[in-house]
Amino acid sequence: MTIQLYCFGESGNSYKAALALELSGLDWEPVFVDFFNGETRSPEYRANINELGEAPVLVDGDFRLSQSGAIQTWVADRTGKFGGRTAEERYEVLRWVLWDNHKLSSMAGMTRFLMNFLPEDKRPEPVIAFNQGRLKAAYRILDTHLEDREWIVGDGITNADLSCCGYLYYPEPFGFDRAEWPNIDAWLTRLAEQPGWKHPYDLMPGNPSDRI
Repeated sequence: MTIQLYCFGESGNSYKAALALELSGLDWEPVFVDFFNGETRSPEYRANINELGEAPVLVDGDFRLSQSGAIQTWVADRTGKFGGRTAEERYEVLRWVLWDNHKLSSMAGMTRFLMNFLPEDKRPEPVIAFNQGRLKAAYRILDTHLEDREWIVGDGITNADLSCCGYLYYPEPFGFDRAEWPNIDAWLTRLAEQPGWKHPYDLMPGNPSDRI
């Protein structure tokens, strides 16, 4: 049975799960979630797809799982890929996934939403400036870590990479300029050169241009 991933192209968290599935070689298909028209807030979605009212959601037969980090772990357990090669690496991968969820993706996702998907007169500029300050600190940590290594953990792609890259390929402005962070830039280039890699708007349905 083909694995389904409820997702939408604008969602960096969906991208983390979709990219793990795509690079793993598992048989999967995206199921479009119409987030911007309120689908995740509907009683039907919460009753039948995810009571948390979020995407992504993985469905494999009777098994259902939400949260990108949990889905990435499921892919790693299912395929033996991306989870780290030793016990030490597995914990290190988890450490970076948790760091990303708390320090990087949470700030990037919210800031990108505030700057691009709210009406201009409703954008809270002080909040955006505060978030961008926190993002700059996160970029510095990641760029420094990548100074003498190709991947975040070990010598190959892991869920640490697939999590931390979640929002960094998007074209909408949110305070990230690859040119300012040469080690992150080189790492994103390496990842994009991997067989099977796709940009989020090519990997999942849903694009801001769809709503113009």
